[in-house]
Amino acid sequence: MTALTLGPLVFAGERLAAVIAIVVFLAISAILSARLDARIGGWSMAALVVGVVAARIGHVLLHLPGFAADPWRIPMIWQGGFSLPAGLLAVVVYSFFRLRETHTRIGSLAALAAALIVWNVTFQLVATTTAIAAPPATMTTLQGSEVQLADFEGRPVVVNLWATWCPPCRREMPTLMQTAKERTDIAFVLANQGEGAGAITRFLGTAGLAADHVALDQEMALARHYGVQGFPVTLFLDRRGILQNMHFGEISPEALNAAIDALQE
Repeated sequence: MTALTLGPLVFAGERLAAVIAIVVFLAISAILSARLDARIGGWSMAALVVGVVAARIGHVLLHLPGFAADPWRIPMIWQGGFSLPAGLLAVVVYSFFRLRETHTRIGSLAALAAALIVWNVTFQLVATTTAIAAPPATMTTLQGSEVQLADFEGRPVVVNLWATWCPPCRREMPTLMQTAKERTDIAFVLANQGEGAGAITRFLGTAGLAADHVALDQEMALARHYGVQGFPVTLFLDRRGILQNMHFGEISPEALNAAIDALQE
């Protein structure tokens, strides 16, 4: 998965695909509103809201136990987590009742179909991940011992590249540490990039987090090796240490566990 980098922060390519599709949808709807029927303009904005809300609700229902335990995560849409079928169904039903004339229904379907095609093409372009072997870089733990990714050969590994100054990194750290406790079948390396032990220890203490799985990559060797230009980024390595997937930006428990399960297949 490729990404969009804005300064030191990085965003998943799949989100870029969604943004482009939304822009196309609204642009085509505006053209149809001007040339076919003015009501399509009002419909498009309402349909966008209906689709996003329904897609989020669909995702929440699919992962209800996790969201029931942490309901405050439901509005955290920046983590991702949308059900495309639920969103599409809601938009189609809404459009059927909102637009009564045949020409407006055809126009709305054309805008929706164009957006879906653009989303699919863009997503396919950004969805590939280059298989990269783990580097021989040596990191240190907060306890002072040395660690390399090669030490975990034979086990899948989740590697999170983060920094204490990065807000999304700070937000996702409890999720990563909790999942590391629960998924003992996977090795976790929370590789801080470019900071010293003092800054990391202060952050962990303030957040009430343990130092387990935390490693210091002060030379940012992993970021250079994998071509990472912003944080956070979560890497998923198979049992041979080969990169299989990359998640850019803050990761949700659902996305994290889904990527881990894919490593086990």
